Amino acid sequence: MLEYENELYSKNIKVICGVDEVGRGPLLGPVVAAAVVLPVGYFNKDIKDSKKLTEKKREELYDIIVENAISIGVGIVYEDVIDKINIYEATKVAMKEAIKNLSIKPEHVLIDAMKLDIDIPNTPIIKGDAKSESIAAASIIAKVTRDRMIDEISNEFPMYDLKNNKGYGTKNHIEALKKYGPCKYHRTTYAPVKEVVNN
Repeated sequence: MLEYENELYSKNIKVICGVDEVGRGPLLGPVVAAAVVLPVGYFNKDIKDSKKLTEKKREELYDIIVENAISIGVGIVYEDVIDKINIYEATKVAMKEAIKNLSIKPEHVLIDAMKLDIDIPNTPIIKGDAKSESIAAASIIAKVTRDRMIDEISNEFPMYDLKNNKGYGTKNHIEALKKYGPCKYHRTTYAPVKEVVNN
């Protein structure tokens, strides 16, 4: 998990930032990106791709990362903007915002599968959250941040079963969408929501 970081350390690059996003697929809510700068040589074997962790473990690791990271930045792009500029562009905006919100400027950025047009050298890594600890840490911060936001929306709109589906298009979510129509947090350009709106 430190292969990419170690290579940069060997070139005397010390301030390395991992970036990842969560929420490209859901029918509802924001896309959230996180940027995390870990201390040089920091390693925690439990930090891995957030999708491979239980919710309880993610919450635990979130606190550990917040405690140990040199800096954390978060970028959030809401559903109205996603509908205007599309999810791919919105993801890039969220990632750039996360990097901008760091308290320290990184010397190099490792990004999960996306090339960013920024003034810092950066490396996109396919399945980066499974290959780089910095990216995995960012994926945990982004996931927990977004899940907490979705839980808030769930309190407002309990009928969509968001506590369980986190905004993804599960059977329950689609059925509720057809029955109640979309709420203000739904992405109206996404096919299942669009279909309901058009009907």
